[in-house]
Amino acid sequence: MTLSTPSQAPVSAAPHCPEDAAALAGPAPAPGPAPSPPEPRTPGRYARLPLLAGRSFIPLGLFARLPLAMLTVGALTLVTAVTGSYAVGGMAAGAVGIGSALGAPILGALADRRGQRPVLVVAAVFNTVAVITLILAAYLIPGGQDLAAAVPVLMAAFVAGASCPQVGPLARVRWMALTSRGGCNAEPADLDTALSYESTADELTFVLGPALVGILASLVAPWLPLALAAVLTITLVPAFAVHPTHHAVVRTPARTAAGAAREGQPRAARPAGQRAGAFAAVALPVLAMVCMGTFFGSTQTSLSSFSASFATSELAGLLYAVMGLSSAAAALSVAYWPQRFTANARWLACAALMAGLALLLLLPSTALPMILVLLVLGLPVGPLMVTVFAIGGLVAPAGKLGTVMTALASGIVAGTAIGSSIAGQLAQHQGYATAFLVPVCAATALFLLGAAAAVVLHRRNGTAAAG
Repeated sequence: MTLSTPSQAPVSAAPHCPEDAAALAGPAPAPGPAPSPPEPRTPGRYARLPLLAGRSFIPLGLFARLPLAMLTVGALTLVTAVTGSYAVGGMAAGAVGIGSALGAPILGALADRRGQRPVLVVAAVFNTVAVITLILAAYLIPGGQDLAAAVPVLMAAFVAGASCPQVGPLARVRWMALTSRGGCNAEPADLDTALSYESTADELTFVLGPALVGILASLVAPWLPLALAAVLTITLVPAFAVHPTHHAVVRTPARTAAGAAREGQPRAARPAGQRAGAFAAVALPVLAMVCMGTFFGSTQTSLSSFSASFATSELAGLLYAVMGLSSAAAALSVAYWPQRFTANARWLACAALMAGLALLLLLPSTALPMILVLLVLGLPVGPLMVTVFAIGGLVAPAGKLGTVMTALASGIVAGTAIGSSIAGQLAQHQGYATAFLVPVCAATALFLLGAAAAVVLHRRNGTAAAG
């Protein structure tokens, strides 16, 4: 499956291709039979990614997104340790999540309009200042257990979340531009390979980030994880911003009044059903990511209640990591799935499998059976994330790819907060078994959204073909 957006065609020069010297130069072959030259060795799917983006892009993009994975848990750990209040710590973590969910699409829209490089550099500086302010506010504001006195801490947490650079979504935008150029380095399967890698990178950082926070906070000091996140942001994000791959992404031209009027005329002339279909084509993947985040947040919270029933709630992090690791491994496999297995079919198949496997969460009562369930449950999660991001890139309007990618990522953040809240209430009053029904419902909703997306995209493609 090749998904490309013509509006995102790169403006930079064609990608460098290793030239076959035997084909381009050399003396004319002597008459008579000659031994056939050995066939060039074709690199593997993932070995092709450095050929497209350069060797430094992959490790840079991986570690530059780590601060985002550390920020929410880091704020929770710091504020709880300083104030002694789980309520204030939880509100600080929630403020980070809300800020990120609201700020991510704004940063994406600015990156579409102004270019990724200046937006990422400014966001890195601003976010570093915001994180340092959060650390200072947590220690300097007296009366931390009083919610009114903690307002400065909550405001700093919100700003830190809103300004956090969206490296992961913007890296996907770069991959989509690089693989849509159609040059000699691009192949039909490259986009699936790149998006599979990106989902794996997200999974790994969101497993590694909280673990790193816990280790540093417990062994050294609760402020150290956030300080490290600030250092990583101010050093790695600007390096990612100026990486040559940013040239592949075309900026959306600034809109003038006359241009807006010209664009509005054909949009207004389109039938209402067609406009609604275009909106639904983008809204359904975003809603799917909200459901995905709800699945994540409710599973993690339910596991906390589950592990507290026979051990300690801290065991939940290790249990949740099992699902993250199997999900990351499965995401890598998408690059090798047959091209005839379409994105819509993948969405439906993975969501149906998720919903069925999520019912197994209701069965275990001890750690070992739950580990086995989570190991299997993670298998459809990674491929589904790859698929929804790919469809989001396909349906993104011209010049809005960064906006859509960051909206998908912020949907996960918002959904995580929703799932954690609902499952927490159910676990508190009804027990962990009832709380585990939330991820089951979230996975079922993902299947229904996939069915709706299949209908919308079929009609959209039919309309485009007719036009």
